[in-house]
Amino acid sequence: MAVAAENALSSKAKSTTKTVSVKSTHAVASPGATPPSTRKPTSQRLAALHAAGQEEIAVNGMAAPGSGVFSPSTREHSTVQVFRYSSQQLKETGQTNILAALSQLSAAVTSSPFGGMGSNGFNKTMQLRNLGADQTLMLVNGKRRHVDANFNYYQAGPNYGTDPADLSLIPVSAIDHVEIITEGASALYGQDAEAGAVNIVLKTDTKGGSINLQNSGFYAGDGQSFDGNADYGIALGHDGGYLNMAAQIDNQLATNRSGDYLGSLYFAGDPRNATASKDVQRLGGNIRMLLETASINMAYPVTENIELYNTSTFAHKNIIAPETYRAPSNDNVVRALHPDGMEPMWHAEEWDFQVNNGVKVHQLLGMQWDVFVNYGRNQQINHIVDTDNPTMGLASPTSFYTGQFISTELDAGFKSTKIFKPPVLPRPVNLTYGFDYRFDTYQVGAGDAASTLNGGVPILDGPDAGMLASAGAVDKFGIPKEAGSILNRGVYDGYVNLDFYVTPQWEWTLGGHAVSYDDTGTHPTGSIGTRYNVTKNLAFRANVNTGYRAPTLAEEAFFAETTFPTYRTAQLPVASNWAKVLGATPLKGEQSRSYSVGVDATLLPNWTLTANLYRISINDRLYNSTQFGGASVEALLSAAGLPNVLYASYYGNPVNTTTNGGDITTAYVLNTKKAGTFQFRFSLNIADSEISHYNATPSILKNLGLSAFNRTNAEYLLHSAPKNIENLTVNWKFGRFSARVQEQRFGAYTFVAAPSLTQAQWTYAGPSYITNLELGYDITPRWHAAGGAYNLGNHYPHMANAASRAALQNAFIYPSNSPYGFNGGMYYVKMNYDF
Repeated sequence: MAVAAENALSSKAKSTTKTVSVKSTHAVASPGATPPSTRKPTSQRLAALHAAGQEEIAVNGMAAPGSGVFSPSTREHSTVQVFRYSSQQLKETGQTNILAALSQLSAAVTSSPFGGMGSNGFNKTMQLRNLGADQTLMLVNGKRRHVDANFNYYQAGPNYGTDPADLSLIPVSAIDHVEIITEGASALYGQDAEAGAVNIVLKTDTKGGSINLQNSGFYAGDGQSFDGNADYGIALGHDGGYLNMAAQIDNQLATNRSGDYLGSLYFAGDPRNATASKDVQRLGGNIRMLLETASINMAYPVTENIELYNTSTFAHKNIIAPETYRAPSNDNVVRALHPDGMEPMWHAEEWDFQVNNGVKVHQLLGMQWDVFVNYGRNQQINHIVDTDNPTMGLASPTSFYTGQFISTELDAGFKSTKIFKPPVLPRPVNLTYGFDYRFDTYQVGAGDAASTLNGGVPILDGPDAGMLASAGAVDKFGIPKEAGSILNRGVYDGYVNLDFYVTPQWEWTLGGHAVSYDDTGTHPTGSIGTRYNVTKNLAFRANVNTGYRAPTLAEEAFFAETTFPTYRTAQLPVASNWAKVLGATPLKGEQSRSYSVGVDATLLPNWTLTANLYRISINDRLYNSTQFGGASVEALLSAAGLPNVLYASYYGNPVNTTTNGGDITTAYVLNTKKAGTFQFRFSLNIADSEISHYNATPSILKNLGLSAFNRTNAEYLLHSAPKNIENLTVNWKFGRFSARVQEQRFGAYTFVAAPSLTQAQWTYAGPSYITNLELGYDITPRWHAAGGAYNLGNHYPHMANAASRAALQNAFIYPSNSPYGFNGGMYYVKMNYDF
């Protein structure tokens, strides 16, 4: 539910002006709104304003529109739609991952519990309005969050071909609230905000904290998880400073929903085929994960006019992920080392941190200033174990270091706000502008020699003895030295935003960005928004935005290979000679245009409604190519120095898309004398994306009879996530007792198990209904216990058809891209103590 309190601007008051707390006289209020701060002594007032995400402004007693540079929050009930979800609402979902919680709170958010096969399952991702996971700008306290080093390259669902920031690496206990800006507002929030933006606002408490413990597991008896998180806040100095510290540890065990292996495990005629168990696959399930995160959020007023601040986050993750099972009859198996076959295990380690430092000056040259230097770094280190390199025979290791990826971002700049009062306008004008310089790097590190070596040893036994198997570590071929690289990019980003009222009820916003990239040139974008407050209970909004999203460096440089018995598949760096022989050209950025209209209404004192219609068009959309295959492809790649690769793909700009949609969010609070308080929430989002234009296929591919972007890729892009989601939630509170019941409906989607399947062999999953329940009790006013279930009815997705199951040798019997997962019901118990 969107909290409808309006955030305000702030600055220190000049002696000649009157300081007021900004609150719009035309805001449409809703239940749970944050009340405006009352007047307090300086230190208490500043701390309270930080905690509420509010600011102050000195403008001769007249409220000014817009958001100032001091607030980490986005002002609600302005020309753009902002939905705000509190830390309490996040806890109510029973999810300890922020993205999973948001997918229950907002129908506009999709976050599949199973990220995908291979490295796709490494990081959590989300989609906003059914667009790509990296088409939503991720912010923390209003500052850009760095992207991951991991590129989701495997065809496995909604996050395919994306490289977003991972907000789940922030402790959930550190979060005060989350804002979802559902506008294609690249000009206002940053050029990556084609679908919108998500802003994580951290706590600024100056006293006390909380401890939260949760244990969960699936009805099937696996997937046990323990999560513990805590936060603590103290005051810094005596004039409104604060230090809030938080940490979280999540230990998640694996699940398995794979089916029995199809076909014979051993060679034909081997009597063990009649007796051996075929329950040997573990690919279809959640991975084993240990995640540790920590954060600090602090501010220290040096003087009445100057404040220092720091926001830092740290995360460390270890995962163990099963890969595709290889039977003893598979010629990639050195049978002397693995007599019963092998299921390689991917071991990955992630190190992530971001440090944001800055100085806020309340008054300098008649303006507010925020000068900052931010640095973020994400590193992923990969190993594959319980495997072999068949071309090394009996000398093969059984574990390999396959390489690493490192992504960094340095961002330095300033933001400034100027408030002035033209005599011809009814209210003061908010002029906000800024400039920053970003320096991004991306490093691809080679694996050890054995992970890529062709040792020349032939297959040792079996019907194919004497023939050659594919070289390199089986399942995860190492990164060869030729693919190792370090890319960097400088970005100059300037913006300006003007917010003003032409009448006491009619607000306008004009914004623009001009961004220059080292590799893709200069790209201006703009935004026009308006809001008309008909009455204090009814307002209309409209927005027109243009946007630009440059390719990430990972999308340009990522390399990965997967081995099969006699060949390999590869994801090729787009600038490599290997990709160029298949027609790859330098990546272009996406150009977007979005249009939206909306209404905010208070229908009754306790009943609010928000509705929107939108259209988002994206030209030169960044996405992965078709997986090209065949003898001609193998010959071209071999001549370019990459032998035995029969199937390959690379990143490009294959299509233009258009997304049409709408959403409705409504909330009603019913207070009763004898039965307690009931809060009803309903949200609906519909987002239908279609391809409006196919860009030309390179001539080399045409000559081979191949398409740069075939129907399979179109299905990945358009229909791997539901185009419509509905959430109905009822919260009940009576004395010490509480309950939450939610019904979620997910629309239809498509599961394409492998690129080789024809359209007739795809799995079409129909609508599904999921019930979530939590019952709670306040043992004391500060001590709360609860138990509940996600997917209370133990509902599984529609079973994949026979062709889909066979394509992955029955490792996935349910669609892996199910929006609610395929593990069945999950129970949990939790306890929270505030101190």
